[in-house]
Amino acid sequence: MATSSSWRGDAKRSTWKWRPYDHVINSSLRRTVTFPGPASPALTLSPLRRGPGDPCLQIIDGAIWRTSLLASGPVTARITRAAPEAVDCTAWGDGAAEFLDGLPGLLGADDDASDFVPTEPTVAAAHRRLPHLRLGRTERVLEALIPAVLEQRVPGVDAFRAWRVLVTEFGGPAPGPAPARMRVPPPAEVWRAIPSWKFHRANVDGGRARTVVGCAQRAASLERLVGRPAAAAQLALMSLPGVGVWTAAETAQRAFGDADALSVGDYHIAKMIGWTLLGRPIDDDTMIELLAPMRPHRHRVVRLLIESGLAVEPRRGPRLPVQRISSL
Repeated sequence: MATSSSWRGDAKRSTWKWRPYDHVINSSLRRTVTFPGPASPALTLSPLRRGPGDPCLQIIDGAIWRTSLLASGPVTARITRAAPEAVDCTAWGDGAAEFLDGLPGLLGADDDASDFVPTEPTVAAAHRRLPHLRLGRTERVLEALIPAVLEQRVPGVDAFRAWRVLVTEFGGPAPGPAPARMRVPPPAEVWRAIPSWKFHRANVDGGRARTVVGCAQRAASLERLVGRPAAAAQLALMSLPGVGVWTAAETAQRAFGDADALSVGDYHIAKMIGWTLLGRPIDDDTMIELLAPMRPHRHRVVRLLIESGLAVEPRRGPRLPVQRISSL
């Protein structure tokens, strides 16, 4: 039994607490989604996981546990593969019904790859290995945008830690029988009120912290981007200070399920594409030219190469040390 809660606080003091609603959520809702071919929820949802300690997505005994904050309230969902072509989901919390309404889209049921007929040999081989790779969409723009901002210009392990620290402290309790340490992401008003020293303690520099706060200030308009064409939505994202083409693409991939959102500026992707398709590293401009014939499926191509195991990239050097901004 879990108490559904809402965020309340005094923005002037930047102190936030959870206060229970007058009712108690002790029931669940359930839905099954059936696909025309093999179902692979773990493959579809893997981009949503921000490291193994992500407080919003955990995989335990084959079940995928996800939390989210929807317009109707917080939700905890348990997603499992019920049959070769079916996925079951049980959801708890005030946002359960809304979450289940969007479940097919989240699992990639609406992903249309009917016009994707790759001719490049390696890409075609990857497609044959994973013909049912599906790109899902969360339709939660801020929940995709903020962790992407935290991942700008830093090693992944550092960004994952920052996300974990901030959500653990400022997020809310997960409804239902959620695994320990899972949290619901904070709403926009909480992100806006996080003091600078809390970002500093999470090892988030001032530039990224300001971008997070600025994005949270535009949360209402950001969520309306879900109904716009993907290209127009990405341009709108890039109008935000501190949000460039890479951050917009990473957000569009997850929130909109954009099959063409290419992560230009990524430290690894251009090199991987070059080594895999040409046998040598390339830069972003060359990658864009090389993948141009594969539009509007460039992101799908990247996912296929990585998930099929056909991606090639020579062994990297020593991992970059995590920069501790508190010591700078």
